[in-house]
Amino acid sequence: MGNRLNPEQRQQHLAALAEEEFDVVVIGGGVTGAGIALDAASRGLRTAIVEAQDWASGTSSRSSRLVHGGLRYLYQLDFRLVAEALHERGLLLNTLAPHLVKAQPFLWPLKTPVVERTYSAVGVGMYDALSFVQTGRSVPPQRHRTREGAVERFPDIKADSLVGAIEFYDARVDDARLVLTLVRTALEYGARAVSRTKVVSITRGPSTRVTGLVVRDLETGDETAVRTKGIINATGVWTEQTQALAAPEAGLQVLASKGIHIVVPRDRIRAQTGIFLRTEKSVLFIIPWQYYWVIGTTDTAWHEQREHPVATSEDIDYVLEQANQVLAKPLTRDDIRGTYAGLRPLLQPHRSSGAKTTKVSREHSVTRVAPGMVAIAGGKLTTYRVMARDAVDFLLGKHEARKRPSITDHTPLLGAQGLEAMANQSDRIGGIYGWNRTVMTHLLDRYGSELPELLELVDDDPGLAAPLGAAPEYLRVEVARACVAEGAQHLEDILVQRVRLNSEYRDRGAEAVDEVLEIAAPLLDWDAERCTHERENYLARVAAELAAEEEPDDRSASQARMQASDIVPTDLAGPIEG
Repeated sequence: MGNRLNPEQRQQHLAALAEEEFDVVVIGGGVTGAGIALDAASRGLRTAIVEAQDWASGTSSRSSRLVHGGLRYLYQLDFRLVAEALHERGLLLNTLAPHLVKAQPFLWPLKTPVVERTYSAVGVGMYDALSFVQTGRSVPPQRHRTREGAVERFPDIKADSLVGAIEFYDARVDDARLVLTLVRTALEYGARAVSRTKVVSITRGPSTRVTGLVVRDLETGDETAVRTKGIINATGVWTEQTQALAAPEAGLQVLASKGIHIVVPRDRIRAQTGIFLRTEKSVLFIIPWQYYWVIGTTDTAWHEQREHPVATSEDIDYVLEQANQVLAKPLTRDDIRGTYAGLRPLLQPHRSSGAKTTKVSREHSVTRVAPGMVAIAGGKLTTYRVMARDAVDFLLGKHEARKRPSITDHTPLLGAQGLEAMANQSDRIGGIYGWNRTVMTHLLDRYGSELPELLELVDDDPGLAAPLGAAPEYLRVEVARACVAEGAQHLEDILVQRVRLNSEYRDRGAEAVDEVLEIAAPLLDWDAERCTHERENYLARVAAELAAEEEPDDRSASQARMQASDIVPTDLAGPIEG
């Protein structure tokens, strides 16, 4: 059936939307929607997924990039929720996506020697115990550190900011790559998937049951009627807008909360672990990656346009201030090589009546919008699989769900099977292609056992083995891979979601644009005029994003960001109501 996302596949799947009848159509291409598509397709349901923007272009590419149990829920005594998240963390680490999800140690600095260490140790101890019960020993247990021990693990920590620390483990993931892999794995099991395609109406039969929907190809403006027995709305902060197409007064209410992150060079902070801090407003993570640190987050209400949330000058100052409370060498704005902001969909009191039509957890809720259509919102990246299972079960109903149970708890994602054997070939492959161990680690962590598909591209064009001139952490072949297998349709798709220079470089990838275009243009059949349009549009986006960072508040920052036109207009950027 194939698992590649590319222009040819997109055209084929657009045609299939018109020709086939589906058991379920998923609206929304973030981690929840992608997980639902995989869950449904792997049960044998005829499945399609549509996304109005690029895959993972909303919240699911702008998270803290963590897979975690949620220590803060222990202090709310929500043991079930923590156990659920830890179970999912273990599945991702051990079975589903060990190439994408990596165990990550963190220090929790302690400020008082007895009381805080005691209750923190109990909390983290319960965290470890719940993790062990759920998945066995998927990560090492907590360790207590003296002040000296903490400084040894994190040399750039401010020694007088702590009396000791607890070292514990969670995990990290490239959120956008996880989404792309979920979509492609769904394709492996027969799903149809089309991005840059917006739902413009939902059709209902005489009995008021949903019978289909109409989608508009935003690249061409063409509309297609799609027949389906069921619809699952997984559009995050657009939940109300989407469900109103079927039933304006029913469904879920969702508000948006903004979280921002800054990115600083890896060599700017000397440490072997990350940092976890509880702040007055939220929590702060200082998270190490191979080439950089991600630091965040914030938690503030957002009332501006939905499509392009941005970090303000005040947001950046707040994150720097919080981080500098524990860093011996304070960070400044000159250290920042990137920023990004995302919107969390926060569930509000339910609008529809009757508990029989709704399944609610502390983190997410599934409800019936209309006969044949359900909506799901809330939750977090770590528990995407549980959300997906709940949504499909709810759509099917108890009887049918028992006949077609979810199997995603033991269905590895693409790149996971054969990972260990592929990793054992690392030195041999690196020797053939001239890549050192750092490069091989980077490639295995992104592509896993699918690495041979990249090697085939290099075999056909040896020049693709070289690093990008302006961004040597990435190879030229990764741009090619984004075009031929990962669904990139525009320059911004490559630089934002796939080769993530937009958030990892201070110029947001501007210097790499010409080289990326040189690689992408022949693969996507772009002529000189199209290349010029893609270049100008992306550079305008960069200028608007950099300008927004200098603004003091959400309103002015949002207005600055909206000075750049979208490469494909979606009409999704309207202000949030309420």
